[in-house]
Formats: sequence, C-alpha cells, structure tokens
Amino acid sequence: MKMTKNQIHQRARELLENCLSKVPSLRIVTYEGAPWFDHLNQDFIVRVFVQDLSQLLLVAVIPSGQPRVARNALNLIARFRSEYPNSYGILIAPFVSSRTAEICKQNGAGYLDSAGNCFLSFQTIFIQREGLPNPAPARRELRSLYAPKSTRVLRVLLANARQSWRYQRLAREANVSLGQVANVLRILRDREWLTDEDSGVKLAAPAELLAEWTASYNFKKNVATDYYSLESPVEIEKTLGSILNDRGIRYALTGFSGAARVSPAVRYQRVMAFVEAMPEDALARLKLKPVDSGANVTILSPYDEGVFYGAETVDDLQVVHPIQLYLDLRNFKGRGEEAAAAILGDIILPSWRI
Repeated sequence: MKMTKNQIHQRARELLENCLSKVPSLRIVTYEGAPWFDHLNQDFIVRVFVQDLSQLLLVAVIPSGQPRVARNALNLIARFRSEYPNSYGILIAPFVSSRTAEICKQNGAGYLDSAGNCFLSFQTIFIQREGLPNPAPARRELRSLYAPKSTRVLRVLLANARQSWRYQRLAREANVSLGQVANVLRILRDREWLTDEDSGVKLAAPAELLAEWTASYNFKKNVATDYYSLESPVEIEKTLGSILNDRGIRYALTGFSGAARVSPAVRYQRVMAFVEAMPEDALARLKLKPVDSGANVTILSPYDEGVFYGAETVDDLQVVHPIQLYLDLRNFKGRGEEAAAAILGDIILPSWRI
C-alpha cells in the first residue's frame, strides 16, 4: 500500500534516529521543517549535538534513489547550506544504489535507505553500512523498462550507442509510439544512463543497461518447439534459410547457430532460430520430428518482433543482432556464457568505443 506523506516523513525520521542512536556521544535536540526545498513537506532539519558541538543536518527525503533524482536533491541542499553554517546534507530514500551512494560521497553528503545501507560522516561521526539488498525492488519500473515494446527502444540504443537520437526518429526506428519512447528515456535519464546533446539523446551507459537487461531477460517468454533431425546443423540451417527466404518469412538464427556465424568460440550441435511463422510443409521438407527430449533443432516463436531488429545476412542466412545473441546466450546452459562473452568482447564492446 502506498504510504502517505506523513508516513513517509515519520519513516524517514525513524531511519535517521535508529542510525544516530548507535552513537552514545550524539543527541538530537530539535526537528523543524524545511519547506524551501520540499514541496511535499517531507524534508526536515535536525539539530544535534556531538558532545558539546552543535551540528545541523539538512535532510532531503526522496521518492527514488536513482542518480538523477538524488543529484537534483543534493543540488537543492547545496544551495541552502550557505545559509546554514556547519550543516551537513543527508538523503533518505527507499533504496540507494552504489552509483547514488558514490554521488552522495562526492558531494560531501550522507545517505540512509530502508534496506539499512547508510553513510554519515560529520565532525567525529563516521557510520557506514553497505551491500544490503533492496527489500522492495521497483518491479513496476523494471517491468516497464523491459516490457516488449520498451525493449525495442533499448535495442536501437544499444545497437547504435554512438548515435544521438531525436524522439520522433527513435520512435520510427524502434516502431513504437512517441509516448513509449518518452517513458523509456525518462527511466534511463533518472538513472543517468542517458545524456542530452544538441543533436538529441544518447546512451551514456550501454554496459550498465545491457547488464541489467540480461539479468531480467527471460528466454522462456519465447515459445520454443523442439525437433530432432538426422541432418547436420549446417545442412538444417541452410535448408531452413532457403525455404524461408524464398517465402519472404522473417527469421533469424540465434543461440549457438548465430554465434557460429559472427564470433565462433564454441562448437555446437543444436540449431536455434526465431521464425515469425513456421509453415507446416517446411517441417516436412526439413524432416523435423517433434520431440520432448534429445532435440537438436529449436524453432522459436518470438515474444516480440523486436528480436529481428538489426538482423544481418551472413552466408546467405539471417542472424540476429549481436545484442540479441548476447541476451539469448548469456544465461543459456551448455557454454552459453562462454559464447556470450566472445560476442561481447569481439563485437559489442568495440562497437561502443568512440
């Protein structure tokens, strides 16, 4: 259930008091509101004494610990610190990421979160606790960022990480609405994974984005049908490509089949391909037998058409873009991680370098 602003304020005070109670030489004297930079009346000023020395704590309570939100709050605190000599800024958020924690330290500020992570450093006080996981991850935001149509935008950005994009051009390239683009870019901007340039927006942290997407990517969202064939993988792929190319049906090799074409690092015996619509008679021509185990061919009905974005022709066969290859292989059993690492090192990372 969503907390009221009074509950949020009270919870923030409790977090601060619990943290400061660990210091015997410190006592809290007064609380007062800080409405000059708080439109929700959740921020506050605390006067404490460390032994006989007075200290003001300027506390900003923020709804998200994302870097951009935190930096904006820190900038507001910095504007008013000159009016309060001997003051120290503190952010309190539901969860503070390692990136946001570093931003706080760089700005000479402290932080607390609901997980128990904290950093306070003023006068003789030093309290630090790190590495505690988020007790309530923002699943709604993750679902929004990695929803099927949202990932179309991510593919475009990751596949063209050196480019700047206007909203309308990005929407056309990703085949999504302007609203979808705006939502995705807002989330990326809050994380400071996006930069704004005169020529448009540009991805600033492709590695971080790809890592998080990989962690949330669920290969099983694709509908897989397994088959067995007596033919070799190369012959199956050649025949499959010929049939689908002749009929104008979208397809693209992925998994080890795709990796073998662009960055061969692992031997394979299993054909894997996304197919938009597999014709029944093609199965007969390929002599594919449906099986529950022992498959050496997997035909995937994609969870979204975005998997075909940036597909390349290699040896007359369509192969998914290296970003999609990496996603499909990274958590795939049977040396998938090794194959993904080769694609990342040989293709993806060099494409991101200026």
